[in-house]
Amino acid sequence: MNYWDYIKVEELLSLQGGVGDRPAESFSNDEVLFITVHQIYELWFKLVLRELEKTRSQLRQNPVPDEDLAEVTRSLRRCVTIFEVATNHFRVMETMTTRDYLAFRDHLIGASGFQSAQMREMEIMLGLHDDKRLPAMGDESYKEALKGDAGEGSPALARVERRQGEGGSLRDALYAWLARTPVDGSSDEGHVERYLQSFLEAHEAGAKALLETARERVARPEDVAVLEKRYRRDVEAATAFVTAEDKPEEDRPFFRHVRAALVFIESHRELPRLSWPREVIDAVIALEQAMVIWRQRHARMVERMIGRRVGTGGSGGVDYLDQTALRYRIFDDLWAVRTILLRQSVVPDLEHTDDYRLRIQD
Repeated sequence: MNYWDYIKVEELLSLQGGVGDRPAESFSNDEVLFITVHQIYELWFKLVLRELEKTRSQLRQNPVPDEDLAEVTRSLRRCVTIFEVATNHFRVMETMTTRDYLAFRDHLIGASGFQSAQMREMEIMLGLHDDKRLPAMGDESYKEALKGDAGEGSPALARVERRQGEGGSLRDALYAWLARTPVDGSSDEGHVERYLQSFLEAHEAGAKALLETARERVARPEDVAVLEKRYRRDVEAATAFVTAEDKPEEDRPFFRHVRAALVFIESHRELPRLSWPREVIDAVIALEQAMVIWRQRHARMVERMIGRRVGTGGSGGVDYLDQTALRYRIFDDLWAVRTILLRQSVVPDLEHTDDYRLRIQD
């Protein structure tokens, strides 16, 4: 075995020639750069998909072995790093000027990054709901953009439909794992409700204490009234969140347990047996954050390069990219719980602390 055969160097280096019979000398360095960077993205996406598949499989176990949580965290952290590196690739793209890009942009009409099947696969795998998706053009399904020139099937469409056919996303697996998590030693619904009630009481007491401190520092009576309204709204929002008032009634027990587990893990992360679950949650958030930053950076690169022109595939260009960064959020509960967490000194004591300490064998 040698390096060039193992890496398939010759095949790899022959793939930057675009479509058709254009001679190699007709490609500018800028166009080869454009092709190369996007090919690199697709290779990164392939690796991310492999890691997400592995993570989903591990979280689907019931129960999930403690040691597998370390593997889950490792896979997710690798995905975070990949997106951080991929974000920096936009700096390479920005070595082109607008005029450099316009010299070959017409060759791309009809093609768009919107048609990246692997990006769509990642969104499906993570758990992006179709009702959050933005169409590339008009009101058509996003899958219409993945069809061939005559509306027939394509490898990209086949990939996406195959991924949809698998059923069950990483979000589904993560939430099901959280819903099985014993909260302060028990998964009994009544016990979970009591835990949440004690947390809400501590939250309200903390809000009142903060309000009293704020009152002492505000001079105008009208400002005090504004603060009282805001703190009351915070308490009401915390109650609505942990009781899952935003969900259909039949789904509320499930989401109450999910959110109770999030509050519990985040509030008591110093306990040894909660440290890896907390790392998993943090790694999921870090991944979504890295993807949002990648989308935002993509939009700024495009705006710097071509302003607010129509995209080559007919999309709204920068406007479309900006909207995806805002709307394509998946793990909303993991973010929302941070609004209601308490400082450690006022977190209610647990009844079963010893259940979450290390198990030392004699």
